[in-house]
Amino acid sequence: MNSLNNPLNNNPLNNKYHFNCTLSLGDIYPQVVAWLVVVFASLAAALSLMSKPIYSLASVGIIVVVSLPFLLFGFVTTLFNHIEITVVTETEKKTYVDPGQNVISSPNDSRGNANIKAAT
Repeated sequence: MNSLNNPLNNNPLNNKYHFNCTLSLGDIYPQVVAWLVVVFASLAAALSLMSKPIYSLASVGIIVVVSLPFLLFGFVTTLFNHIEITVVTETEKKTYVDPGQNVISSPNDSRGNANIKAAT
């Protein structure tokens, strides 16, 4: 089978879209703090109601069940807002520099493999 027709081909020269995630620690840090606040509030509620264990477990369950959808929604929307999808044009496909700093240039050889040259 020709590698150009293989749908599992990971050759960057055959990609039509470029995905880039710009998420940084500063975007996630406030959400980690919010998770910690919820955990400590839940523990504080459980300890304050320890004389009646059923109320203690119920308060922890209510806090987690009520807050979890909002925290997950905040995390997922932050993640989606930091994903960029761009269309790769034909000129961008001709020369590609992979993370190992190798220059991969089109045209492909007869087996469909790109010519790879070490960057200098």
